[in-house]
Amino acid sequence: MVSLRLVTSEDWPLWQEVRLAALTDAPHAFRARLADWHRGGRRQWRARLAVPGSFNVVALRGRLPVGMVRGVPHDGETSELHSLWVSPEAWGEGVGDRLIEAVTEWALGAGSTTLKLAVIPGNEPAVALYRRNGFVTTEEAGKLLPDGVPREQVMARRLR
Repeated sequence: MVSLRLVTSEDWPLWQEVRLAALTDAPHAFRARLADWHRGGRRQWRARLAVPGSFNVVALRGRLPVGMVRGVPHDGETSELHSLWVSPEAWGEGVGDRLIEAVTEWALGAGSTTLKLAVIPGNEPAVALYRRNGFVTTEEAGKLLPDGVPREQVMARRLR
């Protein structure tokens, strides 16, 4: 059984554990790189979780983290879904859907009308998960990837 746990800046060691696991397991799926997070220390991890209005969730099977997601306010009408990851040990159990649902409920509660995200081009399993949850590709240009060639693909879901 997988449970979802809302985490705060006090939970930074748990967030660090799961984020490093995500970047190790799926470096191709994130714009951030593992090396970027090894040098920041406690202050960097706490700051990530202390973003005003953010929503940070870890999926746990017992005490074992098997997923994560962030919701971040963007503007008055749009919120963003960031850092979604599900451990291969939990694939096929609906964890990704539950994490997206949690961020969607948070965004609705914050008054957002749109939830958007960015996905690395070619990450078809993620794109399929997002499409299954109502996201569509937009024409918005995403941020450049670290190598400076492709851009992230922006997807959005209308909430109201």
